[in-house]
Order: sequence, then structure tokens, then C-alpha cells
Amino acid sequence: MTTASGTREVAAPRSRVWRALAVLEPYCAVCDVSYVVEGGRSGKGARFVCVPGRLAADRTPREGAPRGEIVEWEPGRVVTTRLELTPETWTTRIELDDAADGATRVTVTLTHEPRRPRLADRLARRAVQQFVQRTVDDELDKLPAHVEQVPADQ
Repeated sequence: MTTASGTREVAAPRSRVWRALAVLEPYCAVCDVSYVVEGGRSGKGARFVCVPGRLAADRTPREGAPRGEIVEWEPGRVVTTRLELTPETWTTRIELDDAADGATRVTVTLTHEPRRPRLADRLARRAVQQFVQRTVDDELDKLPAHVEQVPADQ
């Protein structure tokens, strides 16, 4: 298992950052990913499918699309998702705290876990660690764009 973490401040109130990061919308233009949430609700236990790009009007993801679940949900504070891919599981934890001047401190922790660890995985551990950290850094860099998608008056 490999874990990386990072923290950034966003110049927006925590409620807006929460809506931008924790509430799964049908399409995220920043990430170019579509989500289909089973039962149409967010919250602990909600299951979802995510696919690259924008889904067609029928919103039917292709067979074998990555499936996920919200495994922790403290509104306005913490959301943790687990995404199951064939060879691996990715767990993302997002924590929000108030910062100075109405800003929000966002901490992202990403865990990568191969489903069947092999010797090759252990040999590539440094490369995997660097990849996971780069992924966290890239996600933190996207924070302002995610927040900009949410109207300030909501």
C-alpha cells in the first residue's frame, strides 16, 4: 500500500469548497469525468460509476467502468471515496478546515493498493510513491478550478 498527502488553502468558504469537492455532479469539466450515482444521492454508502469524458444522454456507462463508494461522509468536513479498478484500489480522503480570512484548508490523502501485491510491485515502490504524490499535487492544483464551477451564492 502506498499513501501520499498534501494540503493547500483555497480562497473560498468551506461550504462552497465542500460542494465543489464532495458532491458528485453528473459531469466534472475540470477532470473531464462523468459520474453516475446509484440512487442519485451523495453520502456514506453511496455507490457510483465514473467514466472519462461526458456520457451520452442515456447516461449508461460502459461495462467494466470503475466503480466506487463513499466510505466516509461528515458534511462540510470529510469525504472519503474508494474506487475499485481491476488491478488496484484507490482511496481518496478529503478533509476541510477553516483557514484565515474565510479561506479553506484542504488536505488530500490518496492511497493506492494493488489488489494482488507482487514482487514487481515492491521493486517499483519508489516509482509508485512518486506517482501517487504527483497525483495528489495535481489534484491540489485543480482546487481553484473545481471551486470556480460552484456559484458563490449557493
